[in-house]
Amino acid sequence: MKLTNKMFAECLGTFWLVLGGCGTALFGHVGFLGVSLAFGLTVVTMAYGIGHISGAHLNPAVSFGCFVNGRMTVTEMLAYWAAQIVGAIIAAGVLFAIVKTAGMEVGTFAANGFGDFFGEADMAAGYLHTNACGAFIVEAVLTFVFLLVILGSTDERANTKFAGLAIGLCLTLIHLISIPLTNTSVNPARSISQAIFSENALALPQLWLFIVAPLVGAGLAGLVYKLLSCEKK
Repeated sequence: MKLTNKMFAECLGTFWLVLGGCGTALFGHVGFLGVSLAFGLTVVTMAYGIGHISGAHLNPAVSFGCFVNGRMTVTEMLAYWAAQIVGAIIAAGVLFAIVKTAGMEVGTFAANGFGDFFGEADMAAGYLHTNACGAFIVEAVLTFVFLLVILGSTDERANTKFAGLAIGLCLTLIHLISIPLTNTSVNPARSISQAIFSENALALPQLWLFIVAPLVGAGLAGLVYKLLSCEKK
């Protein structure tokens, strides 16, 4: 498959992830459980929709973990990153337009944050105050687990027919754990897209954490899975 085809697939897939997941958070009124399911469903649908074309990474951290694990080249990874970020920003732009045409306040949008990022209204809705260290641990550890599931379920020695389901369910569980803490990133493209349009004054200053922590977790998972799956000769 040509790299351009893979890039287009990643752009479309990430567009759908942000539109479906963040769109549900903005318009769904379905609570933390509903938003968690929405993100999981976007991954499941795209895993089977474009997985055979690009692998359906939909996430720069996933591509980085695959690179560290030796499953893709640095050129492929950077191309995926560009496509994923563009797709995410386009989706965020669509959501922003819908918010405006519906006469809604932009507010925090669906951005990620920690600590004072969440105001009194957010606290009443179930969000918690954690500091930068706590948020970093949450994002890095959950991305680490996410990549282990991805690398394991897509291993050529595994039953890959159910990989999309396993990955989507894992992302659902990750959101159930961390929405109250960071609004759940584990995906730099998703975080970048929302921070650009957010009116929360801390969205852009805190964005670094939601880029660095997922990459750290993914990179560690790539190394650990390489060790776990190494066969003795």
